[in-house]
Amino acid sequence: MNRISAACREAGVLNVFVQNSISEESKQSWSNWFDAFWTPDKREGMYSTFMVGQPGHALHPDIEVEPGDMRINKFRFGTFVDGSSDLHKRLRARNIDTVIVTGCATNICCESTARDAMMLNYKVLFVSDGTATHTDFEHNNTLNNMILTFADVVSTDDVVGLLKS
Repeated sequence: MNRISAACREAGVLNVFVQNSISEESKQSWSNWFDAFWTPDKREGMYSTFMVGQPGHALHPDIEVEPGDMRINKFRFGTFVDGSSDLHKRLRARNIDTVIVTGCATNICCESTARDAMMLNYKVLFVSDGTATHTDFEHNNTLNNMILTFADVVSTDDVVGLLKS
């Protein structure tokens, strides 16, 4: 992720760091997921990890974020779905037509974001070694879904090479 971010900065390309987030509003507007899919203990664990302002909500300290980078809180798995964030509006205002997807979890947030981005007419690069999830099986199934319909699956080296050219 840091290699891609550095190459983006060098090429004058916007970096956007998206954080999975929970707010009091999203607990209400997405109550079916919070109430039906989690036991009370697991739900409280999610809140303590992803609530905006909680220590667990912070980006990992090894992720290099620079002052010119954009940071977005998203309140659903996919960044582009209604109710999640204003990223689509912000990218369109800058005439950005391509997104590069890195992060975790490959088969949840990354896949949801990539699918919605493609359906909103973005070109999508899905970074195979820049995404991760719980198992190779889950990761590879998502890469297959991306290749079949939603994105160009590329490596970090591919992306860095494209940005340098």
